[in-house]
Amino acid sequence: MEHLRTRRAIRRSRHATMKGTRVGQIPDVVSISERPASVEDRAVPGHWEGDLLCGSKNSFIVTLVERHSRYVMLAKVPNRETQTVVNA
Repeated sequence: MEHLRTRRAIRRSRHATMKGTRVGQIPDVVSISERPASVEDRAVPGHWEGDLLCGSKNSFIVTLVERHSRYVMLAKVPNRETQTVVNA
């Protein structure tokens, strides 16, 4: 690396970078700090939070947590496709 002109291990084109593009970004994103105060204290029942856990050997688990009572529902799904997760 010390003999390379730019001292970089891997050379990349100037045009190969993804900086400045909004690929993979959420459109019209709202900051988490702008949430209403009622969300913070979990006073209102009925608010659910969902997540997808990806394990080894292509194993996937969908989690749903009710924020007020902290009731948890788990479901094993065969793949990570959107329709499969929504149906579970």
